[in-house]
Amino acid sequence: MFSTLFFAIMNACVKLLEHIPAHEIIFFRCFISLVASYIQLQAIGVSPWGNNKVALILRGIFGMTSLTAFFITLQRMPLASAVTIQYLSPIFTIIFAGFILNEKARPVQYLFFLLAFAGVVLVRGFDNRIATGDLLLGLTSAVFSGLAYNMIRKSRNTEHPLVVVFYFPLVALPLISVWSFTHWVNPAGWDWLLLLIVGVSTQAAQVLMTRAFQLEKASSISGWQYFGLVYSLAIGYFLFDEAYPLASLAGMLLIVAGVLMNYFYDARMAKRS
Repeated sequence: MFSTLFFAIMNACVKLLEHIPAHEIIFFRCFISLVASYIQLQAIGVSPWGNNKVALILRGIFGMTSLTAFFITLQRMPLASAVTIQYLSPIFTIIFAGFILNEKARPVQYLFFLLAFAGVVLVRGFDNRIATGDLLLGLTSAVFSGLAYNMIRKSRNTEHPLVVVFYFPLVALPLISVWSFTHWVNPAGWDWLLLLIVGVSTQAAQVLMTRAFQLEKASSISGWQYFGLVYSLAIGYFLFDEAYPLASLAGMLLIVAGVLMNYFYDARMAKRS
């Protein structure tokens, strides 16, 4: 729940920084996270280099790809719409978990997934502010986010959560630096404060989210991220003066309903077992 709140703060700041390229925001976010994670790891006496390096490096690559696509959609689309589409990631988390973690979904759960995808169709079909290319970019973000969450889950028994968080900027920063310095826009005034808030809030959110995925099954914990939609609708309405057609709101509810139905079904099956 706290992770979701910090992610909502980050999303709002990224939206306010529409004039700064997404990759440049990620550069600042990764730099702050790399320094903060290293200092925290040194303070508690944990080696930052980890054990399952393949999973950690893949988590960094998948996470960077997902975050880049997500930041671009945040800047191009209404806030709640961008967040809702990216929130399809729990579905992809569960699908990939069947192959990567051997955490198989039951057949009825795929009906819940279809319900959520029907919501995406409603969100896109009744909001002409959402371009098809941006919708596909949002889905790409959700896919790679699902892969990243599985890498986090895969490292649950071998890595400290701060090590997992540390590897994200460790992998992403060298790659994103080249892109940033060839397409640089100088921040000015309040931009610096917003960039700092992006880095700090994301660091807090990542640590909390990583620990949550290490403590609980991927299919169970993913649904709780959907409380962020409430934050996004409120922030979009009060801060960015964004309104949504009723059909789009219905689509958002379908997406949330599909994932939460899956969560409660999975929890009930686990309790029965």
